Amino acid sequence: MKSRFKPDRGLTSRMVVTSFLLGLLYVGFVGLLIALTKSAVLAVVIAGGALFVQYWFSDRIALYAMRGRIVSPEEAPQLHGAIDRLCALADMPKPKVAIADVDLPNAFATGRNPDKAVVCVTTGILRRLDADELEGVLAHELSHVAHRDVAVMTIASFLGVLAGLITRFGLYGGLGRNRDQNAAMVVLTIILVSAAVYAISFLLTRALSRYRELAADRAAAILTGRPSTLASALTKISGDIARIPSRDLRQAEAFNAFFFAPAAAGGFSLSSLFSTHPPLEQRLERLGMLSRELGEQA
Repeated sequence: MKSRFKPDRGLTSRMVVTSFLLGLLYVGFVGLLIALTKSAVLAVVIAGGALFVQYWFSDRIALYAMRGRIVSPEEAPQLHGAIDRLCALADMPKPKVAIADVDLPNAFATGRNPDKAVVCVTTGILRRLDADELEGVLAHELSHVAHRDVAVMTIASFLGVLAGLITRFGLYGGLGRNRDQNAAMVVLTIILVSAAVYAISFLLTRALSRYRELAADRAAAILTGRPSTLASALTKISGDIARIPSRDLRQAEAFNAFFFAPAAAGGFSLSSLFSTHPPLEQRLERLGMLSRELGEQA
């Protein structure tokens, strides 16, 4: 069933292209591994099992890692009420609703499809945003569910996980202990190819992640008709995240691709060059343009 979230052909085409390119990369990668070593099959089986677990149980894994729990309408009536209104407006199934007891102001959506989706908000974001700002954030997360880009991102990350796994196996398992020159060259080749594949898949998924955040901003703003409230939430959350201790931000960075706003520690880092999110200024500029297009009242 299609929702009333505005379709985004750009997002759809990018998801298809990214998945296709990663598929080609994966086929070539596995073919080379099978040609070079008999242990490649075992590595693929292990990584394939990890992908299955990650994809099938992604909602439970994410909630466990973020210390989130499913809440009932009686426990969080305002949060459920906001999601009920948005789901009715978007004509989409209502996801499970969860709250993570952390001060980091953020939200994320997870789940392999709209029927198995979970939208989780932190206690930090509930304390900081007013009702209209929170509604804008929730609409953003629901658009991820409706566009199914959460599932695509989970699948797209598989090749990077596989390449990273084999690189670690090679570095810590075979290269240092193997004295045979030919065998050592095989292991070294595998490590180099795995590192290259990881780098390419990393760049492809980061590019898709940045675009999907812009697409979710636009879809949420159009659905609610209030781009300014989403812009206000972005500004408020980004400012407050900058005041969160760096240690807590580093612990949450693994979830950046799924967060509403990135949990990025201050200062320059290599990760800032390959961000999962577009710059705040770009998001605010696009929301401002959309506000003028919709004729939103100040």
